[in-house]
Order: sequence, then C-alpha cells, then structure tokens
Amino acid sequence: ESARWWVLTIIPANLVGIYLLNRLFKAEGKRYLEILRFSKDSLGRDFLWLLGSLVIGLPLAILPINGLATLIFGNPETPTGMLFQSLPAWALAVGLLFPLTIAFAELPTYFGYVMPRLAAQLKNGWAAWFIAAFFLGFQHCFLPLILDGRFMLWRFAMYLPFALFAGLVIKLRPRMLPYLAVVHALMDISTLAVYLTR
Repeated sequence: ESARWWVLTIIPANLVGIYLLNRLFKAEGKRYLEILRFSKDSLGRDFLWLLGSLVIGLPLAILPINGLATLIFGNPETPTGMLFQSLPAWALAVGLLFPLTIAFAELPTYFGYVMPRLAAQLKNGWAAWFIAAFFLGFQHCFLPLILDGRFMLWRFAMYLPFALFAGLVIKLRPRMLPYLAVVHALMDISTLAVYLTR
C-alpha cells in the first residue's frame, strides 16, 4: 500500500538531498547553485549539444520501458500497473513538487557532486562516470519499494541506459548539467501525466 504514494514520499527525500548538497558545497567554500547556472558565454553551443543529446537520450529513456517489461514480465502492463497505482487528485496536485524538486537533487548529486570528486579520488574519470551512473540507475530499484525481484530488475534496467548517457554528456561537457536537469524535470512531469490515463 505504501508503494502507491511514491510520488509524495520522493519529495521530502529530494528536499533533504538538496539541503545536504548545499551543506557539502558550503563546506568546500563553494555554492551549490553554481553547478546549475547556465553559461552565457556558450549558450549557442550548449543548445546544440542539448538538441543532439535529446535525439539520443529520449529514446534511451523511453524505449527500454515497455521492451524490458515484456522481456521480464511477458506483459508491459504488469510493472506499469505496479508503478502507477490510483491516487486521489490532491495527491497528484502535490505530486507536481516531485519533478520540480528532483531537478535540483538527482543529477546534481550523482554528476555534479559525486562524479567529479570520485574522479579525483580514483584518478580515473571513466570509472567515476560508470560508478555514478550505475548507482543512479540502481537507486530506482527502491522507488517505489516493492520487494519483487523482477520489478526491481525492471526499474534498474529501464533507467540505467539514460543514467549512463546523461552522465556521459555531463562528463564530456559539464555545462550541460542544468540543461539535463530541466529535461529530467520535464520527463518526470510526463511521468505524472500517466496517472491521468489510468
């Protein structure tokens, strides 16, 4: 029953994540929001990077959902029904805070904070990219927390390609982080829209 409310439980998790990121950057004498600032000097080039990234990234985010569901469950509707259980209208309205807060929490944590520091520790940027992307995908096993091995595998495998690609884009061009954070928020707004079709 608790899994039904994941679009609400993620909101305080995001807020705690944003608070901790702010504290961690401040401890280094830096400002957290600096990593989410658009560079005025490279807007044109960054926008071209964004367009190219969307051409590749959106299919990587969308196509695995039903394909993997069919492969793992035999029916794409089975895990979708587990993920999107009915919610009252007020919960969906509050749930709009989910994509708005995740833009400031998820990609900034893994690719704005963890990846560069891990690269410095390991002295290997590629290993840092893979580890950060892997755990970004892995965390989706637990949201919502449904203790079904096939469901958890589906959640991990469906998100991992996009996590790897987003991390790669940010590794190659760190200025893309704010753009991909916005794209991520828009993708999750479309996720909420699925509730309206059920």
